[in-house]
Amino acid sequence: MTPQAFYGAAYPKLCAAEQQLVELIGRCPVARDSEGREAAVLYCKSRVKSPESMLDKLEKNGLPPTSCAALQYMHDAVGVRAVCAFTDDVYRVASWLSAQPEIRKTAVKDYIAPPKPNGYRSYHLILALTDGPGAGMTAEVQLRTIAADFWAALEHQMKYKHTVRHEKLIQDELKRCADEIASVDLSMQTIRELLSEDF
Repeated sequence: MTPQAFYGAAYPKLCAAEQQLVELIGRCPVARDSEGREAAVLYCKSRVKSPESMLDKLEKNGLPPTSCAALQYMHDAVGVRAVCAFTDDVYRVASWLSAQPEIRKTAVKDYIAPPKPNGYRSYHLILALTDGPGAGMTAEVQLRTIAADFWAALEHQMKYKHTVRHEKLIQDELKRCADEIASVDLSMQTIRELLSEDF
């Protein structure tokens, strides 16, 4: 089933909301100076959730397998991931985004402080678009560092394997890797702060 067939008349509005958020995040000011030497957001990925993925989520939540239920109860039909270099940029972008007049923040889930038990680190915002081409739609924006994005991408690939031998060992290793990556993020943040003292 195509997204157009599943979401029906709402599909163009979902695409407009996706584009609006990507463009909005692209206007986020730089992290350090007006010369553009450090962009707060390195890159964005976005999507309208596939019908298969949405139907799975609706089933897990005991909801009817319809686009109406998806749009009424699920808030991530539109998803945008913004990847930053540093952890403080994640919080800076979240604050800036939340203050924009065309959106209303409806929920926040901070999985950086503290992370999920498996080591996942990301900052999630549920946003309602109140103005512009995507007005009336909701979306989930995930903000994370490039290091955390690397870990999440690999963890996501591996967890969808159907048969997993040594599952506990793999989970422990993934958690250890997540902790090491978080330590690297902290070290890079410290180096950045030390360097900024020289400017």
